[in-house]
Amino acid sequence: MFQGLLAALLLTSCAATPVEIPVEVRIANATPAVTVIARGETTPVGTPNADAADDPAIWRNAADPAQSLIVGTDKKAGLYVYGLDGKTRDFLDAGRVNNVDLRDHVTINGQSGILVVASDRNDVANARLALFRLDPATAKLTALGRVEAGKGEAYGICMAREGTATYAFIVLKDGTIHQIALDTSGVTPTSRIVRTMKLGTQSEGCAVDDRTHILYVAEEDVGLWRFDARATGSTTPIKIAAADGKNLVMDAEGVAIAAIGEKDGYVVVSSQGDNAYVLYRLPDDRYVGRFRIVDGAIGGSEETDGIELMLGDFGPAYPGGLFVAQDGHNAAAAQNFKLVAWDDIAKALGLPQ
Repeated sequence: MFQGLLAALLLTSCAATPVEIPVEVRIANATPAVTVIARGETTPVGTPNADAADDPAIWRNAADPAQSLIVGTDKKAGLYVYGLDGKTRDFLDAGRVNNVDLRDHVTINGQSGILVVASDRNDVANARLALFRLDPATAKLTALGRVEAGKGEAYGICMAREGTATYAFIVLKDGTIHQIALDTSGVTPTSRIVRTMKLGTQSEGCAVDDRTHILYVAEEDVGLWRFDARATGSTTPIKIAAADGKNLVMDAEGVAIAAIGEKDGYVVVSSQGDNAYVLYRLPDDRYVGRFRIVDGAIGGSEETDGIELMLGDFGPAYPGGLFVAQDGHNAAAAQNFKLVAWDDIAKALGLPQ
């Protein structure tokens, strides 16, 4: 039935007009996915009736894992901080910030702290990075300032550590990727573009594996790529997976890392086109499996943009790790983020735990 509907759509469409394939058809044609149920969700963002929530980042409280925090973007308004109970702990009006990432133990104004960096698209012609300090005791964000990040529209962002240096990779909407050295040690933060990479078309989601210094970037209609993340490394991309409509259904969106041991683990990509998430094994880029977040006591997730994943103890509800996914359709409410236990994902996919 789905194949017949797809054929009819193609036959009746003008060649110059893109065909919007129904999500039911995309799901039917994709590789089967296992299902999981979210254990929690955040309060909806403040911008209603709009594509607003976009990308999360996770800070793990090693001393008290249940008190860990999630930072999430409302790309129309600013940044939220949530507890693992999903309740809003803070909101900072930062305007149009798209993606977000963070790193702990960064020198900020002479002291070690949590640096939060968001892609700032308030000026679509000039990309910037918006920098913040996250106070783990109060869950409050403090703006540190904005730094230049090249010409073009800011889109994706991910951070990296190499030795004592802190970098941000900003993915511009046209597929340009700048690696930017950040210095937040003084009163005013500074930035410097150290090298530039390029994908051919619109790209956004990215993540860096600090253990192996590999950058992963999703080119939305093409697939998943990896680069050498070192400041002196090669700028040539290597394709891991194509957006083939089977394992990975365009748009390929958010990217996250499940780090296990020294080099093992998985890279996870949001297969936005069929409301799924795809795992590839880090050491050899091998396809592992797919899952969806479906309705349970808490609603499922659809059309996910940004994702984040961190393994480790996050308290009784998430003892093995936490996966956070933006929900593009949150019933009658504004968009929000769904929280899933890594243990549930690993069990559903038959992964070692």
